[in-house]
Amino acid sequence: MDGPILLFDGTCALCSGLVHRILARDHRGVFRFAALASEAAARVLEEAGFHEELPDSVVLLRNGQVFLLSDAAIEIGRELGFPWSLARAAGIVPRGLRNALYRWVARNRYRWFGRKESPAMPPPGLRERFLDAAEPR
Repeated sequence: MDGPILLFDGTCALCSGLVHRILARDHRGVFRFAALASEAAARVLEEAGFHEELPDSVVLLRNGQVFLLSDAAIEIGRELGFPWSLARAAGIVPRGLRNALYRWVARNRYRWFGRKESPAMPPPGLRERFLDAAEPR
């Protein structure tokens, strides 16, 4: 699979909002997406040889590497280019501190942003960018 693949919590309004923001800013059309709970996500993680416990929010796969937690957020910004690539500056903050903040937001995301019953259907015209588009919702 060419380009970065973003696995996200399809029932999380914050995560789904992130996907829509990325779609709006990914002018090169490089990102692909799948809900973390999908068969497509399991397949790409298997292909990457990743068998560890996953966070339940966002995972980024790129060039055979798996990025989790705040590292995933930083790498997403890097892929989107300027000004989003300025997120790399967060890399100077110790990973433990960055990940603690990330986990705190992730723990509270349903309360703050809401939860959906099931993952939304891919937007019209962008279905080919969602690896799990053919799976039941």
